[in-house]
Amino acid sequence: MREYNYLLPFLSFLLHAFALLLSAIVLLCLLESALVRADDYSWGGPGKSKEGIDPGTENICVTDQASCGCCLMQQQIHRMKMFFNMSLNELEKELTKSKTVLNNIRASRSAFSVALTNEKNLNCFGPFRDDKLIAYKHVFINLGDGYSVDTGIFTVPRSGVYSLALTIYSDAGSPGNSLAACASLQVNGKVVSGPRERNMQDQEDSATIVVALHLKAGDKVAVNLPIGCFLCDDNSHYNTFTGFLLYATD
Repeated sequence: MREYNYLLPFLSFLLHAFALLLSAIVLLCLLESALVRADDYSWGGPGKSKEGIDPGTENICVTDQASCGCCLMQQQIHRMKMFFNMSLNELEKELTKSKTVLNNIRASRSAFSVALTNEKNLNCFGPFRDDKLIAYKHVFINLGDGYSVDTGIFTVPRSGVYSLALTIYSDAGSPGNSLAACASLQVNGKVVSGPRERNMQDQEDSATIVVALHLKAGDKVAVNLPIGCFLCDDNSHYNTFTGFLLYATD
């Protein structure tokens, strides 16, 4: 995982450093075997008492003074191995915790962005004699699969604060025709906000709204086309509907 690649060089460094340390200890051990004098040390090391020294080590030091330094070095190596293993275990625990947090974040990701159509020619949706939910058919992204292209409804997967954006565009066809560019953003069937432009002076017009809402898991978010309104689009994607989770609250 890219998020934890920085730990791999660190662990590699620790292992490399430990290998170098072992090499140095072996070298010192060999030098100690050749040069050490029995009266320079107590069997616990320089300035140390016999307390805490393994009896087997002390016996070896009595019978073979040249090996005494190596025995003490082996005890140090054993303690260092224990310390290194404990440190490595702690790093592994922290890595596991971080992976768990990251997986929870990934599981809660939610984002969608859709457009009315992706057709080459400009086509209009509406007007209708009844209100009608708009099913945006072209999907830019649908992370978490919360948006349905069949119904046009975004089902909130997790409670939190969401950013929602709606852009509408309509073309009356020719000057003098009635322009009715309008739509409404709804949550559970209730209107939250909606741009509206009705006149006979403009041949085309567009509008955009952006809101941040606290939504609960299971809430239904959709765009409604009111009676008499119509939207026009092609593969330039003038009409879009977008939403994403800013942060979770559960």
